[in-house]
Amino acid sequence: MKLILECFDKVKKDCLKFIKSQETKNDKFKNKERMIKSFLIPLCFWISKRADKKRPYFVGLAGGQGTGKTTSSSLIKIILTKYFKLKVFRISIDDFYKTRKERINLSKKVHPMLLTRGVPGTHDINMMLKFFEKVKSKKFKRLKLPTFNKAIDDRYNKKYWYDLKKKPDVIIFEGWCVGAKPEGNNTLNKTINLMEKNKDKQKIWRKYVNHQLKSKYKKLYSQLNCLIYLKAKNFSLLQKWRLKQERKLLVKSKKNSKLKIMNKEDVLSFMQTYQRITQNMFKKMPQYASIIISLNSNHQIKSAVYKNK
Repeated sequence: MKLILECFDKVKKDCLKFIKSQETKNDKFKNKERMIKSFLIPLCFWISKRADKKRPYFVGLAGGQGTGKTTSSSLIKIILTKYFKLKVFRISIDDFYKTRKERINLSKKVHPMLLTRGVPGTHDINMMLKFFEKVKSKKFKRLKLPTFNKAIDDRYNKKYWYDLKKKPDVIIFEGWCVGAKPEGNNTLNKTINLMEKNKDKQKIWRKYVNHQLKSKYKKLYSQLNCLIYLKAKNFSLLQKWRLKQERKLLVKSKKNSKLKIMNKEDVLSFMQTYQRITQNMFKKMPQYASIIISLNSNHQIKSAVYKNK
């Protein structure tokens, strides 16, 4: 406990400053000190014990839309850097989305629903595999990695990409489908929402996505050293949190006609493409994740269960 309090004293200012940057006038974080002290700092002690400075330690961080992956991973980075003096790089699987042009081609070749970013198959998996490979190399050289602008649904210009100059001690790789496993045919054959019923009658889209999880994504996820799962109660809560996220984006974005801010119908429709894998993760992820962080309906951490892996 003494070490946790000592750590909290060192990181408190930076953590609270970051949280403040994420808040809007109508949306404030509650119980932030408890979240940092009771959950995130112990998690960082757990990671630091396992991090080997000779090669990067890959932390997978998964959770449905709106669970707070970006906030959690950013705070974990602050704590590991400030108190544990580790070099930490965080990146989202979202940053590796295929370009809009590539997804248009994919939607024409395979299925129209693949134009919508999100599901496995809409990321540049080869770029991710190369990133994992290069960052582990003894001859590591400076790396430029993409950043994705969801507001315009395409990658940022290369001048805004991540510039990784030194090999990190810890890499936080976060995303809604990080660590997801494929489904069996029995569940794959049943439609789970109106979008699938109307737009994927031949099951081409969901079979393609499932095959991606079985092959390239399996290879990618097998390289993670640990997997942290932010677990929400159910899918309807995620919908509520994702709508809140979009409202925050609207408040934070400058008035710009090019920005694609989604309305309620757009968000709920968009989330139907995520539903199948998200629900499968609700069921399966607690069986194999290293740490399960359960969230209550007020969007706060309720408990953390560690598995010895």
